[in-house]
Amino acid sequence: MCGIAGMIDLTSGRRPAPQGVVAAMAQAIYHRGPDEEGFLEEPGLHLVNRRLSIVGLADGRQPISNEDQTIWTVFNGEFFDYPEQRALLEKKGHRFRTHTDTELLPHLWEDHGIGMLDQLRGQYAICVWDSRTHEFLIARDRSGICPLFYATVRHDGTDWLLFASEMKALFASGLVTPKADLRGLNHIFTFFAMPGPITVFDGIAMLAPGRYLHIKPGSGSPEVLLQQRVYWQVEYPDYGQEEYGHSPRKVIDEYERLLQAAVNRRLRADVPVVSYLSGGVDSSLVVALANKALGRAIPTFTISIQEKSLNEENEALGVARALGCEPVIVKVGANELRTGYPELIGAAEIPVIDTSCLGLMHLAKSVHANGYKVALTGEGADEWLAGYPWFKINKLTGWMNNIPGIPLGYWVRKLGMKLSGQPMFSRAIVEQAQNEIGGHNGWLDLYGVMGVNKLRFFTPEVQSQVLPLSPYDDLGLNPNLRRWHPFHRQMYLGARIMLPGHLLTSKGDRVAMHSSVEARYAFLDEDLLAYTATLHPRWKLRGVLKDKYVERKVAERWLPREVAHRWKKMFRAPMDSWIESTTGERWIDQVLSPESLRKTGYFDADAVTAARQRLGTMRKTVARTSVEMGLTAVVATQLWHHLYISGELADIPSRLPVRAKVA
Repeated sequence: MCGIAGMIDLTSGRRPAPQGVVAAMAQAIYHRGPDEEGFLEEPGLHLVNRRLSIVGLADGRQPISNEDQTIWTVFNGEFFDYPEQRALLEKKGHRFRTHTDTELLPHLWEDHGIGMLDQLRGQYAICVWDSRTHEFLIARDRSGICPLFYATVRHDGTDWLLFASEMKALFASGLVTPKADLRGLNHIFTFFAMPGPITVFDGIAMLAPGRYLHIKPGSGSPEVLLQQRVYWQVEYPDYGQEEYGHSPRKVIDEYERLLQAAVNRRLRADVPVVSYLSGGVDSSLVVALANKALGRAIPTFTISIQEKSLNEENEALGVARALGCEPVIVKVGANELRTGYPELIGAAEIPVIDTSCLGLMHLAKSVHANGYKVALTGEGADEWLAGYPWFKINKLTGWMNNIPGIPLGYWVRKLGMKLSGQPMFSRAIVEQAQNEIGGHNGWLDLYGVMGVNKLRFFTPEVQSQVLPLSPYDDLGLNPNLRRWHPFHRQMYLGARIMLPGHLLTSKGDRVAMHSSVEARYAFLDEDLLAYTATLHPRWKLRGVLKDKYVERKVAERWLPREVAHRWKKMFRAPMDSWIESTTGERWIDQVLSPESLRKTGYFDADAVTAARQRLGTMRKTVARTSVEMGLTAVVATQLWHHLYISGELADIPSRLPVRAKVA
């Protein structure tokens, strides 16, 4: 992977970019590409790439052009079918000068124009410029593995588009000022994720997965030019048209074939590839298939959580021994949470509520420290194959939401919330959310546990602004979702929200690339996803307890049975295990002080103080989990505000950038 950034004159005046701006943007994302830097500066545009060299080590410097230098590109990511695509293009007469997969882009543009997006396979964020027509294509991969952010600014009489792999590069330009967007915080306190296109910063948009911008400067206003267009989105068969799989062996064989091919492709690199290994079925199966492809044991890296109930070290070591691997063990505990949380928020650029992300950050650091750049991971299977407990709960209780004219599910939840002393949204708000996503599903139960913290902690002023807004309105959901099996609607919601908004960002790209490590996701392979989508829900959740059914049947062929059927452990460190500092980490008390809470204006100081005081006495119930998640979100938001907006809430360094001096 790499980091890309650029500046485009949207008025077609083709003015030179302000001196020093793009160079400052590139420096802000140095960690994404410490190996090499390249610029292209032409009238009306300035492009830059920070390179992490993985394919074509000696000659992959970007930007890269076609033969006559009329089409240029910068690229972050990997095209895993590069050898096959290159061979096809060479047969058509295209000439390649390098050994890097980046060079596919200008040639594919020559042949297909925007249609090239249908040809791309892999993980990517790209910008292509055609100097003949002075048009730009900016696009992001289908799952949302590689990030891309952009903003428009008015400078010296011209509208400029600034884009970059990370938002800190936009701030480093000196043209974009970090300011909170309450719509984005509404997403954080609903989804505990930032799925896009809305971000937590006012004026900054995220290019959503499977979307692109086609820009012809001078052909319209910035609002018109920057309309996100869909080239791919998740599609399921119409209800009743799913592949039932009357021949189980055929279904299992095909899933195994596609997953093996996905792993094989993600082992392609001119540097060694390693793998994360948790001891669960997903990462263990990836390691087993990687070993088969390599003909040897792949190096593995494992987190050891220093909390007895959450520690999977023994399980991971057991898998490693069974597969012949020698794992590197990375220990992470409460002290690492206290000391590392500011670094995590700084890397992610958003309030991060899932404390397991810190473990992944330390894991990537260890990969880098051991001299590696590329790591396979098992992320992605749970969203596509119903790996989370709320899918099972919904299958048991979902009937309550399907009685025409009787909102039994709402009444039962309301009674439970009342008995546990929790606030609850009105029936109108709940029904609006259900209508927007095609009915109730398991994700709504989870988001309800998190979302009530808007009622619990937001100030009345913030509530008056965000509660009338539906966060689902911002997502651009697939209009076909009502035609699908209800089970598949919840699969889709995870693929649209959880994957790009959390697992592939604050738990994926951001913490990995913070240490110059590229994560690769076999379960998000295009062919595998397309096949999985066709399968009947019974291949994803069989009965109530047998989740990830087709994957586990494949895993039985490669792993000990206890590993193939091991239940998923949800790591989230209990807040009272780390929020009370005994090691001199004063920043927690500082960002949660009434003075700091009043300065940001997001949260009711009395409510936060009271919840913090009673947290330790609460029993381990859903109510406690809700309060815990809410308090973690408050801490994360306050810390994020200090790091990126004010720098005045705590005695720790902020991430306010050294901004370019713009002439």
